[in-house]
This record gives sequence, C-alpha cells and structure tokens, in this order.
Amino acid sequence: MKKLLLLISITLPLLAFGQQRKLVAAHAAYDYNAVPELYNNTPIGIELVYSDSSKTATANGFNGSLRWSKMEVKSSNGEVSRAGILTFNRTQLAKDNYHIQLTITLPGENPVTADLQLPQLTGMRFNHYADSLKRNIHFYLNIEGKFSSGKILPLDTNEVHFQISAGKLIGQDLLLPAGDTTKIIRVEAWYKLNPAMYLLSDIPVKQMPDKN
Repeated sequence: MKKLLLLISITLPLLAFGQQRKLVAAHAAYDYNAVPELYNNTPIGIELVYSDSSKTATANGFNGSLRWSKMEVKSSNGEVSRAGILTFNRTQLAKDNYHIQLTITLPGENPVTADLQLPQLTGMRFNHYADSLKRNIHFYLNIEGKFSSGKILPLDTNEVHFQISAGKLIGQDLLLPAGDTTKIIRVEAWYKLNPAMYLLSDIPVKQMPDKN
C-alpha cells in the first residue's frame, strides 16, 4: 500500500506537468486607424494561442489585456517598441512584398512566429483641382494612391517622382512663367518604390484672359 501511494504521489505531479498549457501559435494585426500606407510606423497587436485552445492578446488589434512588457517581440524588418509600435523600412518592405515576420518569446516558452501583412499601393490617379493651368499661378499636382487596405490617400514627393515638359516644379507645385507660350504641359509620375507604376497627364494651359 505504501508503495502504491508513493507511486501515485510521484505520478500525479508528472501528469499535471505534462498537461500544463504551452504556447503554440501567435497572430498579428496592425491598427487600421493608423496610416502605414504612408508612414513607416504603426501600432500592432499580438494574439497568443495555447495548447489548451486558450488565448491572450494585447489591447491593440485584439482588445486584450496582455502587456508588451511580458514578452519580447522581434521583427524581420525594423523594431517593435515596448509600447507595441512597429517601425519598419519601407524599401525593405516593398522587397518583401509588404510581409513582415514577428518572433514572439515569453519566459519559459518556445518562441513562436506571426505573419503581418501591411497594405501596399495598388494604383494611382491624378485628381486635378482645375481643368487648366494659369500662367504665373501655382498648380498643385494632386495625385492619389489606392491601397490594398481599401484606403485612398494623397501621395507626395516622398512617394512619387514627377517630370514635366514645361514650366518649373516647386515641391509639388507646377509653375509656368507669365510669358510662356506653352499650350499643353505633359506631367509624368512614377511611384518611387515601383517605377512600373506610372501615370501620364496632359494639362491644358489657359489661353484666354480671365474676365473682370
């Protein structure tokens, strides 16, 4: 009888240890209200999945209560702060097809990975504020980008390279001198991270003077 009790006392803790939950997977999401389409940082969220199907998660993205200080998160692109802010390199992001892998480590657990897909530009369009350009008046080259997130956002010279057939570029403004006789200005635009994404627009120059 004593041997049986001894065997039970040894076996039960081992069984309990074998049934302890283990970290088995993780999911990641970025904050949709942020603008990683244009800026090189975004709040992210992490959800952890355990062997007993239970889950814990951070507030960002998953409305959980898991603290970032409880885990270490490394990124294949850039860094993740202790506040859950991912800062990344956009050039590398484009090379990696806007995919980032996160490695999450908790004390006493084997590391797990989570894939994070960030939005990418899928199309561009000119959205001019006027039908024609007036000489000696700045004409803003308004260009918009459509992203895989469904958002349509303005693009500037950080993302787009412009070339014009006449006049002068001042930032993103096109200026034609008062005495210039050009009738149409051709404007070309390339997305810097993917020059194959290209736009062309012919902007008429107003010929008749404004009525008083």
